[in-house]
Amino acid sequence: MDIQLHDKQFTPFISAEEIDFALTNIAKQIEDDFADETPVFVGVLNGAFMVVSDLLKKYNSPCEVSFIKLASYEGTTSTSNVKQIIGLNQNLEGRTVIVVEDIVDTGSTLEELKNLFKLQNVKHFKIATLFLKPDAYKKDIKLDYVGIRIPDKFIVGYGLDYDGLGRNLSEVYQLKD
Repeated sequence: MDIQLHDKQFTPFISAEEIDFALTNIAKQIEDDFADETPVFVGVLNGAFMVVSDLLKKYNSPCEVSFIKLASYEGTTSTSNVKQIIGLNQNLEGRTVIVVEDIVDTGSTLEELKNLFKLQNVKHFKIATLFLKPDAYKKDIKLDYVGIRIPDKFIVGYGLDYDGLGRNLSEVYQLKD
């Protein structure tokens, strides 16, 4: 069933079951890679709050969690302008950091995060994203854990919003043509 948010129509795109399956796979891969460490998961707010919550419920080894907030979206378009809003308040030197994103499209946010964590002298810098838009991603930064590859269309739900609305949806909807 289609939904309306503000002035736009959205149609169902990715089910809650598909999201759950993707997060289970990501959690297992990270656990396989870092079972002997205590990684710090860093969620990128606001969008990744649901991804971080559900991913960590599936992660069965010791870990820590923190959040960072950056802004780069206006309406339905990503701006290449990334402004750091809320930073980390813990020392991550020598630690394994796994940045958790809801979606990677242009990669501008990741570029900013990579630079930020380089200054922190982390042991490993890994990136996990639930959604990837391969056609929009033009950066030369390795994405270590990718849940679902999607076309370059605007989506909402499961933490992603359209001008503030839609983050609370348990499924993902795509902008209707």
